[in-house]
Amino acid sequence: MMGTPSGRMRQTILEWLKDPTAHFPAPRRRDLAETGVTARAVAAKLGVPRRTAVAHLDFLTRLGVLRTRRSCWGTCYRRDEIRIAEVARVFEKGW
Repeated sequence: MMGTPSGRMRQTILEWLKDPTAHFPAPRRRDLAETGVTARAVAAKLGVPRRTAVAHLDFLTRLGVLRTRRSCWGTCYRRDEIRIAEVARVFEKGW
């Protein structure tokens, strides 16, 4: 999966969300690490339509590596570090 253009894009999104304040402009009075990043911000950084970013974010959410939170800014996405560690352990063990 990660060898495909879509896989690389999703991997990039996960990397950015490790440290969202380093990769996305923070709106006033919001801690992106706590609240998450909107699909609009991800789309702007990727240079793709919002709809494309949402498709990738939704895929990662269904896998369980992202969590969502509804706010007045829309749906915000952030990494689920516990789930990512669980998945990494599975791959380290050779599946």
